[in-house]
Amino acid sequence: MKIIAVIPARYQSSRFEGKPLVDICGKLMIERVYLQAKQVKEFDEVYVATDDDRIYNACTKRNIPCVMTSTAHKTGTDRIGEVAEKIPADLYVNIQGDEPLIEPSTIRAAIVPFIENSNTDIQVTNLMTEIKDPVDLINFTVPKVLAAKDGRGVYLTRSVAPFPKGNIDVKYYKQVCVYGFTPEALRFYCDYGKKYGKAKIESIEDIEILRFIENGYRVQYIEVDSETIAVDTPNDLKRVIEYVKENNLQ
Repeated sequence: MKIIAVIPARYQSSRFEGKPLVDICGKLMIERVYLQAKQVKEFDEVYVATDDDRIYNACTKRNIPCVMTSTAHKTGTDRIGEVAEKIPADLYVNIQGDEPLIEPSTIRAAIVPFIENSNTDIQVTNLMTEIKDPVDLINFTVPKVLAAKDGRGVYLTRSVAPFPKGNIDVKYYKQVCVYGFTPEALRFYCDYGKKYGKAKIESIEDIEILRFIENGYRVQYIEVDSETIAVDTPNDLKRVIEYVKENNLQ
């Protein structure tokens, strides 16, 4: 099985422009994500996919394989779809470029269902971790995951859900932005986008994985124990830098 990891990265961002190139204790954020992904031994290749010369040049300077893609893509998954057209594989793994603390073992969890059962009918995987910081619970930039008992994704939302009506013994989970896609699932996602744009609820919540759920695809959630922090704002970056320093990470 040939497995390709792709890290989509764009310079323009409504909440934090240029964040892939911010310095985190001596390394660029996109560089940290790449180095973590490279530690997953099952990956045949790891690429950054971007539409920006600044990111491309920064990656090239650091010997990070980088693929230039169209500026027309609406989501990171669409960008990976273009990479898939150029580089054939049996499985594609989308690793968000704004999670510099993502652990290799966490990344690997997204491909385990495909490795353990080559005949699985699962076509999309995604990760989730229990919310331990109350800040994440009320932070609208953090998607919350609602999954069935068997891990099947039911819904994702930026709101606090499920609502604890009459019961405060509730565990909440946030999305960890690592996805596994079969080529067929990736083609569906990209073809749908070209034909219709974003799906209805996907557009409202601005959470791309909802495109699969809305269209009846099974998104299999795997729970991981992860301390990852997605960098969506400058305040998130401060949290990451503090974590790197406190834990003496290289």
